[in-house]
Amino acid sequence: MILPGFCGGAGDRPGELQFWVERKSLDRVLPFPQGYRDLRMNGDGVLAVLTGVGNVRSAATIMALGLDPRFDLRQAYWVVAGIAGGDPADTSMGAAAWAEWVVDGDLGHEIDAREAPEDWPTGFVPLRKTVPYEMPRANADTFEAFRLNPSLVDWAYQLTRSVELVDSDVMQKERLRYTEAAARRAPFVLKGDTLSSSTFWTGVRLDQWANQWVQYHTGGAGRFTTTAMEDTGTLQSLTWLARAGKVDLNRILVLRTVSNFDQPPPGM
Repeated sequence: MILPGFCGGAGDRPGELQFWVERKSLDRVLPFPQGYRDLRMNGDGVLAVLTGVGNVRSAATIMALGLDPRFDLRQAYWVVAGIAGGDPADTSMGAAAWAEWVVDGDLGHEIDAREAPEDWPTGFVPLRKTVPYEMPRANADTFEAFRLNPSLVDWAYQLTRSVELVDSDVMQKERLRYTEAAARRAPFVLKGDTLSSSTFWTGVRLDQWANQWVQYHTGGAGRFTTTAMEDTGTLQSLTWLARAGKVDLNRILVLRTVSNFDQPPPGM
C-alpha cells in the first residue's frame, strides 16, 4: 500500500503520486467514490491510495478503504510516502526520513503567543492541561503520539541508508544559506520523527515548539525532524481498523522527504 497525499501542482510539476503511477505501472484504476480519489493498482498487487491533503481527508479515506469488502488488508504493508518540511538542525533539503514516531500537532489548547504569560515558551498547551508541557502527560487513549514498529523502521533504514539521493545546483545553493551542518549536507537517508498538523507553518519559534512538542508527547524518545500533514489521520484510522482485526499495525512505515526547510535562513 502506497499512501501519497496529493496528485500534482501547477503546470507539469508532479505531485506525490505521479512517479509511483509511472514507475510502478499502476495502470489499473479501481473506482473508490467513498474516498478522496479512485485507487490505482499494478499486476503485483501494489495499491496506491491518494489520501487527500490534511488529517481529516486521510482519516476518512483510509477508514473507507479498510471497510471496503473488496480488500483483505490483514497482511498488507503500508508506506506513507510524501514530502515534508525539515528541521535544518537535523536534516537537509532532499533528504529522506523514516519516522518511528508520528505526533499530532493539532490536538491541544492555544493562546495567541502575544497574549500568553511572559514566562511561557509557547502559546500551545497540551490537551486537558493548563500550562505548556505540563506533567504528567495525557493518557495514551488521546492518541497524540503513534509509535511505529521499531524493528520494521530500522529494517527500512538499513536497507536504504546508502541510497544515493538526487541533488541539484539549485538545492545546493539553497542549503548554503543555512548555517547548520545537517542543512548543508547533500541529501541523505536518516531516521527522524514527524509532527503531523493541518496548518502549514514556518519559523524558528514554531520549530522550537515542534521539537519540544514531540519530546513531550513521546516521553523524550522522539526527535522532531519533519513536519507534514496527513499521518496522524492515517494512523488513527489504521489503529481502529487494527482493533477490528482488519490491518496489522506492525506493518506500517512513514517516509517523508524534505522539500523545504521549516524556517527561513538567517536574516530573512
